[in-house]
Amino acid sequence: MTLVSKLGIYGGTFDPIHNGHLILAREAREQLQLDRLIFVPAAASPHKLERAATSAAVRLEMLRAGVEGESGFEVNDVELRRSPPSFTVDTIEDVRRSNPQSEVFYLVGADNLPRLQTWHRFHDLQKLVQFVVLARGAEPIDDCYTTIRRLIDVSATDIRNRVATGRSIRYLVPAAVEEIIQRQQLYKEPAKSHPKN
Repeated sequence: MTLVSKLGIYGGTFDPIHNGHLILAREAREQLQLDRLIFVPAAASPHKLERAATSAAVRLEMLRAGVEGESGFEVNDVELRRSPPSFTVDTIEDVRRSNPQSEVFYLVGADNLPRLQTWHRFHDLQKLVQFVVLARGAEPIDDCYTTIRRLIDVSATDIRNRVATGRSIRYLVPAAVEEIIQRQQLYKEPAKSHPKN
């Protein structure tokens, strides 16, 4: 990674990447004036171990397809190359080594706020990044972090359920991502209910 002044990191399972992720990412990039926003897919989220994620290779393919051609958006597979589970602090330390002078913003979904302080080495992580909350609903956010809010009723769980029940996901995911889902025959089983992701 090259040296930049303001760098955003957006971690998650991205199973699949959808337009809600992308809209909020673009909004964060513009509001925070980020030079780059890097999507980092997790090998296995320590907080989502109850459901087997789609293979890392396919999630990475969907993520790359979803951000292709988007100015300022990149994908980094650093967590997929490490042994799971994926700890955000390890990723941020890697980023910091490559970009020692950068101001690093870590984008986190509002659904992660209740357990944020339980993250591995949270106090170290707090010193390395500025947390930015991405809120897709109208619920009040009681926190001390910058919040990026857009009312977007799209979730990966809903997308997986729509595919499993034969309903359309057009306009919910980029067309290139929908093509991969169809080609790979993904999400044929209904997804369990989880917070928005």
